[in-house]
Amino acid sequence: MGKRRRVVERRKTRPAVLGGMMAVVVGAGVGVYALYGGGAAADERTATTAAHKAVKTGPLTAAEVRTAATRFLTAWEQGKVTDAAADTDDPSAAGKLLTSYAKDAHLKDVALTAGTATGSKVPFCVKATVSYRNLTKPLSYGSSLTVVRRASDGEPLVKWRPAVVHPDLRSGDSLVTGETGTPPVMAVDRDGGELTTVEYPSLGTVLDGLREKYGKTAGGKAAVELRVVRGKASKAAKVSDKTLLELRKGSPGKVKTTLSPTLQAEAERLVDRREHASVVVLRPSTGEILAVANSGHGFNVGFQGALAPGSTMKIITSSLLIEKGLASADKGHPCPKTSAYGGWKFHNEDGFEIKGGTFKASFARSCNTAFISQAKKLGNGDLTKQAEQVFGLSMNNWAIGVPSVDGSVPVQSGASMAASLIGQGGVRMNPLNMASVAATVKSGSFHQPYLVSPSVDHRTLATASRTLSAGTLAQLRELMQYTAAYGTAAEAMSGLGPDYGAKTGSAEVDGQKKPNGWFTAYRGDLAAAGVVQAGGHGGDTAGPIVAALLKKGG
Repeated sequence: MGKRRRVVERRKTRPAVLGGMMAVVVGAGVGVYALYGGGAAADERTATTAAHKAVKTGPLTAAEVRTAATRFLTAWEQGKVTDAAADTDDPSAAGKLLTSYAKDAHLKDVALTAGTATGSKVPFCVKATVSYRNLTKPLSYGSSLTVVRRASDGEPLVKWRPAVVHPDLRSGDSLVTGETGTPPVMAVDRDGGELTTVEYPSLGTVLDGLREKYGKTAGGKAAVELRVVRGKASKAAKVSDKTLLELRKGSPGKVKTTLSPTLQAEAERLVDRREHASVVVLRPSTGEILAVANSGHGFNVGFQGALAPGSTMKIITSSLLIEKGLASADKGHPCPKTSAYGGWKFHNEDGFEIKGGTFKASFARSCNTAFISQAKKLGNGDLTKQAEQVFGLSMNNWAIGVPSVDGSVPVQSGASMAASLIGQGGVRMNPLNMASVAATVKSGSFHQPYLVSPSVDHRTLATASRTLSAGTLAQLRELMQYTAAYGTAAEAMSGLGPDYGAKTGSAEVDGQKKPNGWFTAYRGDLAAAGVVQAGGHGGDTAGPIVAALLKKGG
């Protein structure tokens, strides 16, 4: 075959300028050069091989940044969520958040205006209208986006991140417009004065509880807000939800409590003098709670604590022993230095004993062995039944108006049963419970404590199945009165008689140098109980707090 002459055809070419881009046809190929911003981007390359599609590489040009940003913002502004999401490097995540922007955040009439780019970053301004039911309000804020090359082909796209939609958004967060949960409540005292944590710092948890229980029924309205609702990652990092725009302020409903402004203020003042102190004041004739205060201002030990009550439990145990004929106020009763039961040896504080003394003397001196010695004559469930049937405790059915714990007196055996007779073992109480015990002795029958009248929400209060006989009740009052006048409570209760009664307690706690100091007492139509954790003897720590409140209440 003869040689074939290679023919090279030369054609005259003419550049075509398209939107800032010059397309120059050279021979059979086409090369595209950006002429935006003063010249071609020399570093941009088009890599081609027979086996691979062309992939754009190199720095983004100003035109590419502008085009990608404009395309994305225009689609978003026009509500074309699918198109806008496709213009990002994560269409799935972008689509979900952009859809939520209209659906959950209730944003409409969105206008997006791009600013001057700095490299691949483009700032933009957002203006929109938040529209929720019959409420509307304008919204404006600034954000930014960054353009990157898609890995597969080098095409410029918006790098997706939630902050593009709003700068306060993190991964997993969302924008939501709606009512902010439960409407607020304005709690007032028994005289109609507003209760606030500014005036009464201890009431933080109480006011939270009132809002949770009565917010929906007290007649208030919840606020309506556009807010950032945090996802799991943000919550794990302890980042709180954030309000971006308030469409309607919340209007509180009113909830009346039984709290006495005078006693509440005094209780706050008294507990602030000591660390880890808590106190509750009741009206025995009705069960109304007149004051509750905790020196920590955090967890409400007064209502929700679960602590061994120590010797204050001997009030309940004494009622049981008297009813069973195992003790009588003025009859002789053993109080040895030690008493063993169930393999444990129990002793009295400082190892004292009372020779030839009465049960009243043992109660007033808080003799542990006087009670432990009777354990062998009791059934394992006797104390539990006494606490439930007479004092309304340990049935988990109190409804005071806010969260509370109504004590625990579990059935126990052996040494633990004996320990429960003196307020140790598995017995758990709080000042509310022990104030109620004193109130039951004073009034003669159990009245479930309450902070909000049951007439407000027609709830049923707990009841006890029986009362003490007149004879047993008279002896129990005699024991408490004698203790207030001559026993371990005498110093604290000085000058408050004669219509009064009290009992001290010191509860040992493993790993704690000093015991928890307890004190419960009544005077007239007031009953109160307090605890000072790790404070020492109850008569010296909780006693002055309780006595001062009984005196203040008249």
